[in-house]
Amino acid sequence: MNAPGTRAPVVNRTRMPAPRWHAWLWLSFAIFAADQASKAGMLAAFQRGEEKVVTFFFSLVLTFNPGAAFSFLAGAGGWQRWLFAAIALVATVLITWLLRRGGDRWYCLGLALILGGALGNLWDRLTIGAVVDFLLFHYGHWFYPAFNVADSAITVGAGLLIFDSFRQRRTRGDRPAGERAGADDAKGL
Repeated sequence: MNAPGTRAPVVNRTRMPAPRWHAWLWLSFAIFAADQASKAGMLAAFQRGEEKVVTFFFSLVLTFNPGAAFSFLAGAGGWQRWLFAAIALVATVLITWLLRRGGDRWYCLGLALILGGALGNLWDRLTIGAVVDFLLFHYGHWFYPAFNVADSAITVGAGLLIFDSFRQRRTRGDRPAGERAGADDAKGL
């Protein structure tokens, strides 16, 4: 129990111990494998630009994106392949280091998803020079740019990191954030 007018230290009760960080790498590998298997299936079944309408709002279509998200720098002439590969390699090292440090489950899950997705798209860039995209959502004349399993994992992982950043990490008995501590705290007593 805390003395009146004092705050308990902020703690992360769900922090995963660092020795279990390899489990998150296995999840990243599973994302990578699912991404590559889905892309291999599309490459075997479809020709470039071929589309199969699945529903009125969803199609499978084989496209190749030499750029980044939303085809950023797609027409840059080839140098962007190596830039995005270098960024993915740096991200891989950084994310692996962060996973080794540990963290709570939401944080590590977000990192593992981003890592698996980054590796999936990195592999495409290194082996074929562009990222294979094939999931296409559309309605009427509107369409969302095609994407893949790796992109989905990166997006969900980023969402989890944002979610985790807003979570409050307190022990029982702490006051909610924003609650006034009282006049004693203001005076430094």
